[in-house]
Amino acid sequence: MTYDLFIGDRTFSSWSLRGWLMMEKFNLPHRTHLVGLYAGTMAADLADLAPARLVPAMRTPEGTVVGESLAMAETLAERHPQAGMWPADPAARATARWLCAEMVGGFSALRGNCPMQLQHVNAGFQPDDATRTDLDRVETLWAHAARFKSEGPWLFGAYSLADAFYAPVCARIVGYDLQVGPQAQAYCRTTITDPAFQAWRAEGQKVTYDPFPYDMGTPTTPWPA
Repeated sequence: MTYDLFIGDRTFSSWSLRGWLMMEKFNLPHRTHLVGLYAGTMAADLADLAPARLVPAMRTPEGTVVGESLAMAETLAERHPQAGMWPADPAARATARWLCAEMVGGFSALRGNCPMQLQHVNAGFQPDDATRTDLDRVETLWAHAARFKSEGPWLFGAYSLADAFYAPVCARIVGYDLQVGPQAQAYCRTTITDPAFQAWRAEGQKVTYDPFPYDMGTPTTPWPA
């Protein structure tokens, strides 16, 4: 019972990271297929999954194609209730769904101005007002989640789909040297030092790019060890 997961370049594809974490962190068997986002082969690579046209996309063991991260998340949670992909507490579960939905539909300035890249840290990057507003909203939502937190370091205590959805936000905060409060900083450290995240990043580092797709024109420092 193995899923086929179609992903983009690991260093840059934030949505692909979400899709992969959904499966990796909950021990769901899967095969990954790399789609050529930067090689110009994306349409051909996804042809068998039509009408899916973006990554990530998945094919269930029965052959059903599911696109869009939120649909994938709900499908996997429904198919694997024993995996605990959403928090067990009803109030926490409802809140986690809210945070994921807002992630999908919001934070356009943060996403647009700070494309995810896991290569290095853009030291001294200066976010504009809209990006700063998005960061403030992220911190507000993370603080709200803490009201429902059980024991553990993640948004709701134990790892949930909400953590998969916000992992690329943590990567942006780290990768662009964005200033957030101590609690948010600690959560970002938890995310980027998690073995699954580190394994994803390490695989992406095997690929080099010339020129690098997202040169922000700022000094760079190494990604945190």
